[in-house]
Amino acid sequence: MANITFVNESKEAIVMDGSNLRIKALENNIDIYKFVAKLTNCNGYGQCATCVVEIVDGLENLSPKTDFENKKLKNKPANYRLACQTLVNGNVSVKTKP
Repeated sequence: MANITFVNESKEAIVMDGSNLRIKALENNIDIYKFVAKLTNCNGYGQCATCVVEIVDGLENLSPKTDFENKKLKNKPANYRLACQTLVNGNVSVKTKP
């Protein structure tokens, strides 16, 4: 079991190891999208790069970055991830909408 702490929302979610970060955020009523992306996102298929989150703590407890993430986030800090491409394997703290 893993604990996801959503820093901006002051919420926590307990999830199974290997859970998708985007899915668990949405299941716990955490809004990860900005503005128009709420309507135009790709629904978690890893095509739009609108679900960017900042990992505050526990980066080592996440799945490795995918090739798509490396491409889309190349000019972003190393602790930014796409929630739809990220699997949680341990405790992590996340800031939404960085």
